[in-house]
Amino acid sequence: MVAFAGFPSGRNALVPVPEAFFTSVLPEIEDQNELKVTIHLFAALYQKRGQPRCISDRELLSDATLRRALRRRGDPRPPEEKLRLGLDLAVRRGTLLRVRVRVEGEIVAWYFFNTERNRRAVERLLQGELSPLRLLELEGSAAEGDVPSIEIERPTIFTLYEQNIGLLVPLVAEQLSDAAERYPSEWIEAAFREAIEQNKRSWSYIRAILRRWETEGKGGKRHETGTGRRATTAL
Repeated sequence: MVAFAGFPSGRNALVPVPEAFFTSVLPEIEDQNELKVTIHLFAALYQKRGQPRCISDRELLSDATLRRALRRRGDPRPPEEKLRLGLDLAVRRGTLLRVRVRVEGEIVAWYFFNTERNRRAVERLLQGELSPLRLLELEGSAAEGDVPSIEIERPTIFTLYEQNIGLLVPLVAEQLSDAAERYPSEWIEAAFREAIEQNKRSWSYIRAILRRWETEGKGGKRHETGTGRRATTAL
């Protein structure tokens, strides 16, 4: 570990952080990736200009400081995977709001802090009152060809777990993240439904269903392992 030399003297740039983060959010965060991503977003979004104030996963992936922060000695997982996990946990917690937009065949996600103003902006985007082109303008990019469109987000594997099984702990969250990468979302939703119908509300039972389908096929169809999350799927 390299020792910190100390904060420089004189006037330093400050980043405002709501008190509610320290009283309501911070005590509940257990995953360090969620913590690092959330803190980084306070600085990144504070520097943004224009409304609504948001940031895309493309910008976050290209942020060298954030990527360095997510690296950890002894943890072989790439920063992209840790970023995805941290963002998913923050969205589930309600700290962040997420809007997915299809841009030239790619699905890009934009993230907003969960404030009243941003909730209204997200609602306008989902209802078509605000064009997703506005998000591209804020990002400093432009769409070529097809007009970008809002992608309605399906329930994530984390949401399905919490709604049907219970409180999510970090160890299970990592297993769920791996499963989301490995299996199609349609299979995951179907496996949860089958487990509920059989009154077997446990992740081990659901994982066994997915593994069986992976080996034997589902509905006469096989699935190529590791292609649960397509290359065009956003974080």
